[in-house]
Amino acid sequence: MALLSIANLGLWIGYYAPLQVLLPNQAEQVAGVDKTTALGIITGVGAFVAVVAGPLAGALSDATTLRTGRRHTWTAIGALTGLAGLFLLAGQHTLLGLTLCWCLAQAGLNMLQAGITAIVPDRTPVGQRGRVSGWVGLAQSVGVVVGVLLVSVVVTGTLSGYLLTGAVVVLAVLPFVLLTRDPPVSPADAPRLSARAVVTAFRFDPRVAPDFAWAWATRFLVQLGNAMATLYLLYFLRDRVHHPNAEAGLLLLILVYTAGTLLTVVAGGVVSDRTGRRKPSVILSGYVMAAAAALLALWPTWPGALTAAAVLGLGFGVYLSVDQALITQVLPAARDRARDLGIINIANSAPQVLGPALAFPVVAYLGGYPALYLTVAAVTVLGSVLVTRIRSVP
Repeated sequence: MALLSIANLGLWIGYYAPLQVLLPNQAEQVAGVDKTTALGIITGVGAFVAVVAGPLAGALSDATTLRTGRRHTWTAIGALTGLAGLFLLAGQHTLLGLTLCWCLAQAGLNMLQAGITAIVPDRTPVGQRGRVSGWVGLAQSVGVVVGVLLVSVVVTGTLSGYLLTGAVVVLAVLPFVLLTRDPPVSPADAPRLSARAVVTAFRFDPRVAPDFAWAWATRFLVQLGNAMATLYLLYFLRDRVHHPNAEAGLLLLILVYTAGTLLTVVAGGVVSDRTGRRKPSVILSGYVMAAAAALLALWPTWPGALTAAAVLGLGFGVYLSVDQALITQVLPAARDRARDLGIINIANSAPQVLGPALAFPVVAYLGGYPALYLTVAAVTVLGSVLVTRIRSVP
């Protein structure tokens, strides 16, 4: 599990170092005052690629019978593809170049994610999934901090930032691929790969698996709120809070948020394992995250931002571990786990497409940042309420 957590850490560094620092800075260099629109285009198109790549890579992983293992094979391919995309991003100076290279990086990182997320339900009993999901989620939270530190403190240039990020992704994944077992699956136990199977990788029937559908919807809404809230956070610090050093401020906010997450991410999973109840923790964590968004709307100052970051971390830590454990219990079929988790990943990635489309007009025309964060709070509360529709998990 330690090597899985390290691989997961590398994955999230690959996501967050570009999203939090490198891409916003490049978007501002390319587009100037139109930076919010440019960043929305880059991240939106990249997220659409992620929507396609996640389920497709999951379906391919489920159907793979190579001796290298169905999970390790796509973990390695994804890491190398992500490395290529990140390296190419370093030399881009146009909106088109940034968008295309971020799409390549997103495709690779989502292949990597498809390979490693299926490991938890593959190998972990139901009664231990909260704890294990907590440790895996811990890597995601730490990945935010480490990613920002790498590209704002360890190195400061765009070129060196992307090169270092890409190298870290591969080096983090390598021990997991080389030192852990991933026994090959016999053709009889693997779903048959066909053109029809590729097409159906992107859909599921809510009538057959209603709890899976509700879990998808709740994850989608919470992540939509998260995408709307975080996309313009650097600009929020610059333009609304008027922080004298927005990048340093963003790093401090991430540190505070991560400290809050560390306090609850493993503990929340352990408590849900011991009680056998997932839904109350997920619902409460959603309310806490909504409260953090409301704080940003109603108290748009530096002390307010620090307080909101701490509250958000406390809520997100519980959500990160317990919601993932809940999802593993509503997957429709064991043989299609990676594909179904890829479909769940659409609920993570699609908001990155819709988030910019919804956030931009709110910021530009419908009330600015206060209206944006009140909208985030409302969307997050709705996602929390819908958790009650899941019936098979207490």
